[in-house]
Amino acid sequence: MTREEKSQVIEDLAGKLTDNNVIYLADISGLNASDTSNLRRACFKAGVKLAVVKNTLLAKAMESSDKDFGELPETLKGNTSMMIAEVSNAPAKVIKEFRKGKREKPILKGAYVEESVYVGDDQLESLVNIKSKEELIGEVLGLLQSPAKNVISALLSGGGKIHGILQTLSEK
Repeated sequence: MTREEKSQVIEDLAGKLTDNNVIYLADISGLNASDTSNLRRACFKAGVKLAVVKNTLLAKAMESSDKDFGELPETLKGNTSMMIAEVSNAPAKVIKEFRKGKREKPILKGAYVEESVYVGDDQLESLVNIKSKEELIGEVLGLLQSPAKNVISALLSGGGKIHGILQTLSEK
C-alpha cells in the first residue's frame, strides 16, 4: 500500500469515527468462512456495519479525530474488526447472540458509545443493557403520562359515584 493509499484510508476511517457515536472493536480471528459469513449477515440484519481494519491505520485515524477514545487505542493488537451502528446496544446484542452457538468469538476489545469508553470483553453485558435513545424517550413519556391518566380516571370514576348517589336520592 502506498503512502497516498494509506493516507486516504486513514482519512476515511477518521470520517467514520467522527460521523458515528457508536463504535465497537472486536476480534473475529479464528472464525471459519461460514461463521464469518453468518456474523456479517447478523450484523446486516441488525443495522451494524462490520469492517476489518488495520490497527496502525485505525490508531492514526483515532489520533486525528477530535473525539477522546481514552484507552481504546491500546486495545489495537491482533485482528481487529470495527462495528458501527446507530443504536448503541445493537453490536453488543449481535455479539452476544452470535456466541450462543457455543462460539468464543467474536471477542469484544472495546467500544466507544456516546462519549463513553468501554474496554474489555467483560463489558459486553453492560453494553447489551444500555437503552437506546428511543427506549429512554418512551420511558420518560410513559412516566409523564401516568399521573395525568390517574387524575382523569379518578375524575371519571368520581363523576359516576356522584351520579349514582344523586339518582338514589331522587328515587327515595
